[in-house]
Order: sequence, then C-alpha cells, then structure tokens
Amino acid sequence: MERIRQKIGRINEHLSIIRSIKDDCSVRFSIDPVYRGALLHYLYLLSDGCIVLAELVIKHKGLRIPQSYAESFDILGESRVLDADFAYRFAGIAGFRNFLAHDYEKIDEEMICGQIMNSLDDVDVFLQQIRSSLQLDGRICIQQRFCLTRRLKRFEGL
Repeated sequence: MERIRQKIGRINEHLSIIRSIKDDCSVRFSIDPVYRGALLHYLYLLSDGCIVLAELVIKHKGLRIPQSYAESFDILGESRVLDADFAYRFAGIAGFRNFLAHDYEKIDEEMICGQIMNSLDDVDVFLQQIRSSLQLDGRICIQQRFCLTRRLKRFEGL
C-alpha cells in the first residue's frame, strides 16, 4: 500500500508542476523549446504515473492482469474501483502516453494547450476514486522512507 501512496504523491507533484506552468501555454509552447520540453516531459510523467498507479491497484486487489495500458483502467472500472464510465473515458490517457513517447514530432500545440490542459481535473477524479476505493488516509508519500506527514512533524519540533 505504501507504493500506492508514493505514486499518488508523485502524480500530485507532477500535476502541481503542470498547473504552475499552464498560463500562456499556447504562446510559450510554440516559441520556447525549453518550456515545450518541460511541459511534455511532465505530461509524460503524469500519464505514465497514472498507468503505473492503475497497475499497482490491480496487483494490490489481486485482479486479472491487463494486456495493455488502457485495459488497466477497464479492469478498475469493471471491479468498481473506478466509475465504469469514467474508467472507459480515462483509459485514453494510455494512448496519450504512447503518443508522447512515440510520436513526439507530431505534437500539436492546440491539442496540448487546449484539450489536454483542460482535462487535468480528470486526474484529480482518478486519484480521488482510487483513494476512496482503497480507503486511504490523507498521507502523501513521495519517497519510500519519508511521508509528508512525518516531515511536517519533524519541522514542527524545531
């Protein structure tokens, strides 16, 4: 369960970074190669993280092994970890991850800065449904030995 908490923490971290650089995306994406590269990198990490989280939950619950990244979300929908309609729609993140990994030259600014950036809330829904299904508390672990709650307690004592 700790690996699931860690992955949720990393996904939240990537989501926060993407949201922090979201402003003026359509202008910056086409003229600033560093911005473009950073945004695409974090979108890749975000989408890949969601896939890995789905696979971790499947393993934790002892569900059938998916044959594809997209099927991971279908399995979570079938087992009621995710809302079935949401799972079917969110499975598209697997195709987006593959697109980022393999079709880098064909990436369109309008798709990234419009459709994708406007769909970030779906990741929040995904995480909330996972947390709810697994009855996770509010701890967010980013590294195996250090949870945010533990770090805060350590700093409060100073």
